[in-house]
Formats: sequence, structure tokens, C-alpha cells
Amino acid sequence: IHPINLVLKEIEEIFLGLGFKIEEGPEIELDYYNFEALNIPKDHPARDDQDSFYITKDILLRPQTSPVQIRTMESQKPPVRIIATGKCYRRDATDSTHSPMFHQIEGLAVDKDITFGDLKGVLTVFVHRMFGKDRKVRFRPGYFPFVEPGAEVDVSCLLCGGKGCKSCGYVGWLEIMGAGVVHPKVLEMVNYDPEKYSGFAFGMGAERIAMLKYGINDIRLFFENDLRFLKQF
Repeated sequence: IHPINLVLKEIEEIFLGLGFKIEEGPEIELDYYNFEALNIPKDHPARDDQDSFYITKDILLRPQTSPVQIRTMESQKPPVRIIATGKCYRRDATDSTHSPMFHQIEGLAVDKDITFGDLKGVLTVFVHRMFGKDRKVRFRPGYFPFVEPGAEVDVSCLLCGGKGCKSCGYVGWLEIMGAGVVHPKVLEMVNYDPEKYSGFAFGMGAERIAMLKYGINDIRLFFENDLRFLKQF
């Protein structure tokens, strides 16, 4: 089994065990669902032709799985508790940590009285099940247009245990995902009352998780189909 499929399956099983369900969406998507409905302004760099693969003015290859969240909320009333996994595409130059095609996992929960504390609890459980109960979790302030407040989520380095080494840049932490409380404007776009409902969202790259979990230092190895590499899994 390909290491990315192994990681995707493990992540899905963790969140299914936490009461989430899996939703899917198209890889060729409307600009509206990728950006406007997510409170991403027209002058945001992600909407530039140099950063996304546009097919027409209003249609593009999705740069994130976030449109699945919008489509789900449009078709379902709260409570919502989903994860969305799949391929995404960005105009990134290929190097050891970037690929124009990658796999993303996003999660969304919307209900009455959901707080940032709920987000921290869910993601802490995920980290412990994915990387081990000895891993520490850190939440740093971060900015994403579709959440407020937003956070960057780090785990203590898998190699040095947080002491500091070359792998973690001698800081003891490794970034694994972005997250936050769903922005009220996003809820309004799907006709959810932000005075009544709140939610959290998070997103991570499967390749990033696999590289950390298996100690792989070059993302290109996942796509070169070298059997000497793939047979290790």
C-alpha cells in the first residue's frame, strides 16, 4: 500500500472514531466555493493566476479541500461534523517540500456552543493517536481568512522529543496544520446564524504528516514510483 494511502486511511479512522464522517467533492471547482464563500478577498494572493490552476475565469483545480465544507453546509443543517480528503493543486515549484499536486485533509464541526477548547481537545487526541501519547501539542496564533481566531498547530519533534535538533531547526517543534474557529462571515454565506451556531475547522497535508511519521525528507519520493522506496511500507 502506498504510504500516502496508509496515512490517509489512518487519519480517516481516527476522526471516524471521534464521530466525524467523510465527505467528498469535485477536484474541478468554482471560484466561489474555493475563495468567495471562504471569506478570501479578491486581492488575496491565492486567487492569482500564478498561484492557482485556472481553467476559465471562474473554474479552477481546487487548491484546497475547503469547498467540500461549504457544499456540505449548504446541503445540511447543523450539527455538522465532517472530514474531507482528496487531491489539491497549486502552482508550487517542485522541491523537497512542495509539489503542484498534494493530498489534503480538512475537518469541520459546527453546532451550538462549540469553542476553541473543543478544537484543542479534538486535535490533541488526533496527535496522540497519530504520533504517540508522549507527543506535546502547541497552538500558536495564525491568520487564515476563513477562521477567527486562527492557529498554527505544532507537535514536539519526533526525533529529539522537543530538545532541539537539525530536523526541527533546533526549536523542538514541528508544524503540522492550521486551524481555528469558523469565521462568522463563512457561516453567513451558507445561511447559518452565527449568533446561534459556532464551529471549528482544521487542515493538514497528508504528505507532511507522512514525512514526519516515517522520517522522509523529500516529498518527491511519494510520486516517483520507485519500488525500492514503496516496498518499505
